Amino acid sequence: MNHKNEAPSSKSSTNWIQHPLINPEMIESRLYQQVLAAEVLKKGNAMIVAPTALGKTIVAALVSAERLKKNPSSKILMLAPSKPLAVQHEESLRKFLKVPVNVLTGSLPPDKRIKLWEKSQIISATPQTIESDIITGRYDLKDVSLMVFDECHRGIGNYAYVFLASRYMSETKNPLILGLTASPGGEEEKISAVCENLFINKVIVKTEEDVDVKPYFKPIKIKWVKVELGKQQLNIKKHLETVLKNRLKGLKNLGIIRSISHVSKSDILQARGRVQKRISRNTQPPKDCLMAISMLTAVFSLQHALELLETQGINNLYNYFTKLRKKKTKASQGLFKNADFNRAVQLTQKAQKDKVEHPKMKKLIKILKKELEKNQQIIVFSQYRDTVNDIHRKCKENNIKSVKFFGQAARDKEKGLTQKEQKKIIKNFRKGEYQVLISTSVAEEGIDIPSVDLVILYEPVPSEIRMIQRRGRTGRKTKGQMIVLITKNTRDESYYYSSIRKEKKMKNQLSKGYYQIEPLLKQIKPQPKIQDKKENQPMVYVDHRESKSGVVRELSNLGVEIKTATLSVADYQISSELAVERKSVQDFAGSIIDKRLYKQARELVENFNKPLLIVEGENLYGGGLHPNAVRGALASLAVDFGIPIIPTLSPEDTAAMIYRLVIREQEKTSKEIPLRTERKPLSLQEHQIFIIESLPNVGPVTARKLLEKFKSVKGVINASEQDLTEVEGIGKIIARKIREVIDSGFKYGVINGKAAPDKELKLSDDYFNEDKVN
Repeated sequence: MNHKNEAPSSKSSTNWIQHPLINPEMIESRLYQQVLAAEVLKKGNAMIVAPTALGKTIVAALVSAERLKKNPSSKILMLAPSKPLAVQHEESLRKFLKVPVNVLTGSLPPDKRIKLWEKSQIISATPQTIESDIITGRYDLKDVSLMVFDECHRGIGNYAYVFLASRYMSETKNPLILGLTASPGGEEEKISAVCENLFINKVIVKTEEDVDVKPYFKPIKIKWVKVELGKQQLNIKKHLETVLKNRLKGLKNLGIIRSISHVSKSDILQARGRVQKRISRNTQPPKDCLMAISMLTAVFSLQHALELLETQGINNLYNYFTKLRKKKTKASQGLFKNADFNRAVQLTQKAQKDKVEHPKMKKLIKILKKELEKNQQIIVFSQYRDTVNDIHRKCKENNIKSVKFFGQAARDKEKGLTQKEQKKIIKNFRKGEYQVLISTSVAEEGIDIPSVDLVILYEPVPSEIRMIQRRGRTGRKTKGQMIVLITKNTRDESYYYSSIRKEKKMKNQLSKGYYQIEPLLKQIKPQPKIQDKKENQPMVYVDHRESKSGVVRELSNLGVEIKTATLSVADYQISSELAVERKSVQDFAGSIIDKRLYKQARELVENFNKPLLIVEGENLYGGGLHPNAVRGALASLAVDFGIPIIPTLSPEDTAAMIYRLVIREQEKTSKEIPLRTERKPLSLQEHQIFIIESLPNVGPVTARKLLEKFKSVKGVINASEQDLTEVEGIGKIIARKIREVIDSGFKYGVINGKAAPDKELKLSDDYFNEDKVN
């Protein structure tokens, strides 16, 4: 395997790094890399900002070798945001250095990770894996003499880098942190936040214009290729824009937005937040507010539909419409009652049946055929997995040897790639078994394939960081080229120019060397040292689904011993009597809608003498439900179930509350907590309530009233509509729905009264959530 830092020609004419821990004739001697390494070793925690392909990993290897030379019994921890990148670092460091190197990711079982940690001197890992192991006490960071954060611009918010840097600085006697990035972003505030979170006190910038870097820098030629939508796509667009314009006019008339021009998704989300706050302040919210929420949701859906049409293709839009039709919200139902929207759906169905493709696809295949005549290796990026699949299919049709590359998460019926499969794909692509690698964003960061001659972006992205990362996959060994496909007069153009503007701003900031930031860095105080574990250390059982939450991180920082388990009831078990169910305000609203809340409340009461619910978040009424529905649920939990409810503002606040509960409870009782991994069996009465509660609009209170009225489940089932309305809480509409469920015959394969289509396309939750697929 070629490395970007190896000599380009004969070994006899090359100067090599000589060090007792570096393999001979393996790292080419480059002055700027040695100067960078020396500066880190001399000045302490540092961030190196340098273009891709200049060997930032080599700098990390040089610093690692020197730290291990001075601290022979210590360890080096190299962190990377993705498994493929962690594996790549392991391969490089193993080749460069004379010490045991291994990779740790979540694909390995915990016992094996512990053994590898103990026997390795250099560990390459994903931060989430290390974070989980540190929190659960499988090992600690005391012996780590250097922690490297690759793609360190991610060190903001709740990302695992932040926790690990804090824990490392508090546990280690002689810490050293090195951050590496090619694209820190153009916002001074963000860089300051990254430096503060990762305890950086020196920012070192290298650019392609530096005299010592220029000889090694390979320029990348950028070309954008524009296409125009076809008549069928333009017709669909016209109908969608008509619906969108009418919804935006309605929002303007309600005073929710000021203008109907250039309204972005972020504008809609902000407007929704303002409306939800207004709703939360009213016992009887104005009808205009409820109408506005529905209209804002519809606008968001329409904007996403237009983005798919303009930038991706008919298949993506068809899949999205299929998913949208299955939703039962007023917003989606209102859209399908609109004539223009329905016409857009019909035209999309026809275009999909006629196999109409986005003009980008034809242009892409033409470019690939032309470039492959030059025996080039090419990476094609798209942020949607559906598009990756379409490109791969089209390549097959044109006898182009291509391979798909994406993350480990499953999407629809397609399984994700395992770490082993990802590693094999990259290896085979490097060997030339494939001509084209078609990837989602998972290959953006750091993946080193020296022979890539061309990178093609199926769509531009508005982030300067992601554009730089994608571009950096070429030009690593020779001059590179990047082609960006852009649809004229669409958001493709605005996204592209947005990224260019942001990158220009970032370069201007880089030219200043972040001199304004460094005085602030000196104010960063080191973390207080974590105390060694004591015999009376407080302990809590945490359900494994909660293990990645900010609450667990903060509990660990507070000195609580964390034991993860599969809890059948609750998220946190504090004692044999006390358990806590934690819900964000969004999850609280969702659990009211799907009735999980009452089922979980009943299980809490049945299994623990002291059940407790924590509702986390600043806007309790911001989940999209009518405030009275939320108030009714709170009243039911407190009065009908007798469950105390504690509001908290954030994960940190929740952790502080749980910590007080742990201290209070475990001071009075034995620390030995009998773990509840199974629910108590339901009694006959509980079974009966459970069955009746499954009927439409029937909660636990109404279920009891129905059973008390009709004496048995059979009595409820046999009750007429008129009889049902005699029960408090059951009106004519609910009674009719109950009878409809009981009396209707079951027909397999029938949806909404119509036969399901033979080839109905299903859409993954990524489209439903408007998220990008990795």
